[in-house]
Amino acid sequence: MTHLTVQQLSELRARLEKDRDTIQHRLQNNEHYGLDESMRDGSGELSENDNHPGDAATDLYNRSMDISLLERDEHELDDIEAALSAMDNGTYGICKASGEPIPFERLSAIPSTLYCKEHNPRQNAPFTRPVEEELLSPPFGRTSLDERDDQNGFDGEDAWQIVESWGTSNSPAMAEGNNIDSYNDMEIEADELEGCVEPWENFIATDIAGNNLIVVPGRSYQRYLDSDEATHSLDPLDED
Repeated sequence: MTHLTVQQLSELRARLEKDRDTIQHRLQNNEHYGLDESMRDGSGELSENDNHPGDAATDLYNRSMDISLLERDEHELDDIEAALSAMDNGTYGICKASGEPIPFERLSAIPSTLYCKEHNPRQNAPFTRPVEEELLSPPFGRTSLDERDDQNGFDGEDAWQIVESWGTSNSPAMAEGNNIDSYNDMEIEADELEGCVEPWENFIATDIAGNNLIVVPGRSYQRYLDSDEATHSLDPLDED
């Protein structure tokens, strides 16, 4: 502790003791964020079973938040008590991992720390996402095979497109693009050809023997005409 002056230590101890008293007073006055009583007593209901699901969900959310706040305060109290103990045994201000002095600037910002910035065990945010997301990321997870050159079969993305074609809760107003004016245009790869390879396969037809080529007018044919690759000679009317 030679790098800390008596005045600095006194200042840091006073802050730690003040923070400890503040947390203890808060926990005592709010009955540990209301967790001293049951969830049923907190809601004023005789039973949670007959409550509306939305009300029960709100009560559960508030309960979970209270538990998180309580855990945070208890964790902070543990850190403060550990820092005060380190002051008493003369190890305060020395990093527990590296044995190097902790700069006073860091101690002033976080008086309860026992580690320098480089060796702080909680410097990285913990990975608390559901393990199932490992199979769901990227979108459609392991069932999306579009990126594989050796696969052109039915995959997870195709399955979603079928489901999505029946409608979702999204609307054109929520679309990322600025030229979306139809629910159909919001679908994933909405312009993807279905059941054909070339655009003209959507509107070209023949008889059973493959003869008598005809053009079936419709939106697909109109889009083809409006495109740069359109060949108007496909339309029998153009030959007249």
